[in-house]
Amino acid sequence: MSTHDTRNTRGRGATHMENGSITQHENHTRMREMTQRNQDMERMKEEVIRHVQSRLNEVLERALTDSLQSLSTHTQTHTDKTESTNNRHKLEEGKVFIARCSLLDELFEISHIRTIYHMFIAALFLFIMSTLAVDYIDQGRLVLDFDLFYYAFGQLGTVVWAWTLMLSYTLLGPYHVLRVWGEQALRSRWRTCVCALTLCAAQTSMLGIFPVCVVLHYQLPPASRFIIILEQIRLVMKSYSFIRETVPAVLKNTTQKDKSQRYPSLSSYLYFLFCPTLIYREVYPRNPSIRWKYVGMNFLRILASLFYLYFILVRLCIPVFRNNSHQLFSSRSLILMLFHAAFPGMLILMLGFYAFLHCWLNAFAEMLRFADRMFYKDWWNSTSFANYYRTWNIVVHDWLYYYGYRDFLLLSGYKLRSMATLCVFAVSAFVHEYAFTMGFGFFYPVMFCTFAGIGVVFNFAMNDSRKSPVWNIIMWVCLFIGQGIHVCLYCLEWYAQIHCPRTGTSFWELVTPRSWTCNYQ
Repeated sequence: MSTHDTRNTRGRGATHMENGSITQHENHTRMREMTQRNQDMERMKEEVIRHVQSRLNEVLERALTDSLQSLSTHTQTHTDKTESTNNRHKLEEGKVFIARCSLLDELFEISHIRTIYHMFIAALFLFIMSTLAVDYIDQGRLVLDFDLFYYAFGQLGTVVWAWTLMLSYTLLGPYHVLRVWGEQALRSRWRTCVCALTLCAAQTSMLGIFPVCVVLHYQLPPASRFIIILEQIRLVMKSYSFIRETVPAVLKNTTQKDKSQRYPSLSSYLYFLFCPTLIYREVYPRNPSIRWKYVGMNFLRILASLFYLYFILVRLCIPVFRNNSHQLFSSRSLILMLFHAAFPGMLILMLGFYAFLHCWLNAFAEMLRFADRMFYKDWWNSTSFANYYRTWNIVVHDWLYYYGYRDFLLLSGYKLRSMATLCVFAVSAFVHEYAFTMGFGFFYPVMFCTFAGIGVVFNFAMNDSRKSPVWNIIMWVCLFIGQGIHVCLYCLEWYAQIHCPRTGTSFWELVTPRSWTCNYQ
């Protein structure tokens, strides 16, 4: 073979090798592209399936509603009787727990909703940077001090031992009294009366008087006060649910002379005291495992929400109301401060909803493997205040519905529905006002008036018949104004109580707001 042929052969071999490497690289590139396309197609498939399922549910619901309405035009009398019977059966049935996720967890899987969430995180960083810049300009330093946190959460040791006593009583007190009553007291009426009186006295002492005495005697700061009072309310609702669900079951088994009667176990009651529901059941749907990363992220979000709240108060509320509180109370200054407080007030409402109803409850639900995560519904889409009140806080709504509204209707023979609704609003308004009065340390019935007054009017005026999107805008405007009223009036009264303290202990001195008459220029 000649030298020329040898060179040609070598050249062709090198060319083949280069072509082979290029082909192999192209194949890898195509494989990656195909894998990426498959992943994108899978995500698109899941989104399309979810979208189609929601649309099909809406179509089926509308079709069923239309068919029922057309049927009712022909058999109106029969339908009325059937509807009344169904409503009674629905009222007599209890809460049914099923495994389901929280709505925000599902929505955050959508990139568009997740971007809105990221916008709120960016706003938190802006608050931090603005605070650092102002501190550096005014005082020449870049140190964030959290004096407000240290003050608000002071005396945590007192909070811990008081809460421990309240929890220990709630766990052992009602359980032991009801167990004694269920095993022995049914033999005679006087033993039943003794057990009932003992339980009422113990509940009044440990869950009624004791928390109030701790708050007033130790003069706890606001956040510590709210921890004690909110835990008092929670434990009262938990113990009442346990009593309300246990007593009828024991009576039913006794009247039927069921020898296999089994009293609820202490472990099931202990689980109920910590799981995120106010309706007692011996068994709840449980998840197979615990996602500890999910738990840690929720507690981290709660901490971030507290810092968010801190910067809202420090940057948007305290400077404004501390300066305006030096002015005499007037309608002009009140209106200006009210609209100024609307935006931070709405931010505080959103933070409270996200930190407690989503992060806090989901964290405890995950640790306890509690599967029913429907702590709220899509209240932000409500076109009526009636729907907003039902979907804002499902945990509390269930308790008020089953032990307030439903029991009232059962006692009244399924009549007086409007009166039952008014009673539920009155109880809710009283509890809210009690919590804020004890938490802030002064009586200013803003919460009671908004719940028992404006809330009742809006519940009946903006009812479920309002379906237009315009009513959703009206609802949001009302929420902004309502939160502005709360933040504005409570901040003014807080500073008035500081600069114009009470000079007496008479009744009118205690219930008259100081911000109406305080002038300390």
